[in-house]
Amino acid sequence: MKIDKILVSVLQRRFKSITEEMSIVLTKTTRSPILCEAKDFVTGLYDGKGKMLEQTENLPILSFSLGPVCEYIVDYFGDEIYPGDVIFHNDVFSMGNQNNDVAVYKPIFFEDRLVAWAAAKGHQADVGGAVAGGYNPKATEVWQETLRIPPVKVYERGKLRKDVWDLIFANIRFEIVAADMRAQIGSCVVGERGILKLLEKYGLDVFETHKEYLYESTEKMMRAEIATIPNGTYRGEATVYYDGRTPGSKYKIRVTITVDDEEITFDYSDTDPQTDGFVNGTYTSSASATLLTFLQMVNPDIPHNDGMVRPVKILIPEGTILNARYPAATTFGNHLCPPNADAIIRALSRAIPERVTAGWNQLLCYLTSGYDTRKNDNYVDIGFLGLKGGSGGTKGVDGYDHIGMIDASGGVLDQDYEMFEQQTPHLLLQHEYWPDSAGAGEQRGGLGVETRFEIGGRNTKVVTFGDGDVEPAFGLFGGRDATLNRIELHYPDGTVYKTTTKDLVEDVPAGTVLFQQAGGGGGYGDPYLRDPARVAREVRNGIVSVERAEEEYGVVIDPETREVKQKETERMRAKRHV
Repeated sequence: MKIDKILVSVLQRRFKSITEEMSIVLTKTTRSPILCEAKDFVTGLYDGKGKMLEQTENLPILSFSLGPVCEYIVDYFGDEIYPGDVIFHNDVFSMGNQNNDVAVYKPIFFEDRLVAWAAAKGHQADVGGAVAGGYNPKATEVWQETLRIPPVKVYERGKLRKDVWDLIFANIRFEIVAADMRAQIGSCVVGERGILKLLEKYGLDVFETHKEYLYESTEKMMRAEIATIPNGTYRGEATVYYDGRTPGSKYKIRVTITVDDEEITFDYSDTDPQTDGFVNGTYTSSASATLLTFLQMVNPDIPHNDGMVRPVKILIPEGTILNARYPAATTFGNHLCPPNADAIIRALSRAIPERVTAGWNQLLCYLTSGYDTRKNDNYVDIGFLGLKGGSGGTKGVDGYDHIGMIDASGGVLDQDYEMFEQQTPHLLLQHEYWPDSAGAGEQRGGLGVETRFEIGGRNTKVVTFGDGDVEPAFGLFGGRDATLNRIELHYPDGTVYKTTTKDLVEDVPAGTVLFQQAGGGGGYGDPYLRDPARVAREVRNGIVSVERAEEEYGVVIDPETREVKQKETERMRAKRHV
């Protein structure tokens, strides 16, 4: 069949628009703030074999987590996949990425043939396990974290399997989860309708041949991008601090990146072994982290389909902290993306310095759960307000303020203040940019934030998970490091408890104030090369203090007028180069 190249482009853009429609449906129909406000989900379309057609990645760490499972499901059910089936999955030991990220898959049939899949995966408010909300820093095995859901049909041939549905949701604490999973099913129905309309318009033969041409064209685009990176072997490493069980513990992520003409390999064979706690990754979460980091360094217009990943090889041996062996606890795995990204950035900064960023702020998040006495009901909340620090500066561009950790890459949105107070018994006291939190540089890092709220209700638990309290976001090429993360609980009796980065604090009394600082991003390039007028403007805007302007940038600011003292600045900057 002759290929119509314009039609290939039309189909690619239609695939993308369908996944965006699926995303809009989820935003409008889910109930948990994790989904309808923070948009911690991904929607996608896959061909009959489970290969990626297109995705809308609201949360980048989920962006490559649907395809591997879809291929697994195709193999798992074989010939027992029927029109009207709906399949649930979250199992990290059958290609899932994180227990809380529960996916819906719906096969799409045309002329009695399986031709495609629609899928949606979102972070659920609860997945069973020992701790409400799914994050259990004390877990040592998967059953202490979650109800494992290997591929299971909740609808078969269009009929609800009530026994299976009830079995799953009898093990989930909050009714809202069932409602959100129904919304994900609805999103997949929207995807199914979109694909069927295309097939009815163009026919199956046109769909299949042009799909393959799209894959091949995308592969050529990615190969061309890889070819711009000098051939060679590049190594980088980063440190994961504290496994939640052994104070002072450290684990190294080590990557060897080999560029060979139009192909690139990421090899993690020298990475440290898995932990005996929940600070472990899965292959899927770690491979997603690798891909989303690399994609920030190539043409952003490359379509997201199977062709894009064909020239990329990722080796992550089982038994490492990035690919833990069954039955390990792995809920923290998505949050190993930041140090994984740090290792990749350090490695490729020697090959493509103009395309990498300085370090991003590491995630340090809190989750609160308990009983809301206003509603006489239980609640759970992940603090998306405060977990988002700054991104790293890059050549010619400052880092983004309060964009979030690199595994979110700006995809996770803030909670609305009023909705936060409606959904939880807490009272928000402060949420604002943190002055002087960004790493100084010719291009500064993004600002972090400070957050305070008063805890209400009763039976409150606070779970913390993350990193960044030991090593801040790093600067590159003379840029300075940023600031550290911190979470504190200020009790009504005046006691202050500084949480660890993997903590479970029970029976937190009402009136306790949770204080959080999310650090900034690292600076890029020599701070003394930054335009003094720009520094002065940021001093006037409260981003940089007068003291820091002089200490870090060599810019002397009049404390009264907030204007640059030109002669003093010239002397200051000249003195350093003597």
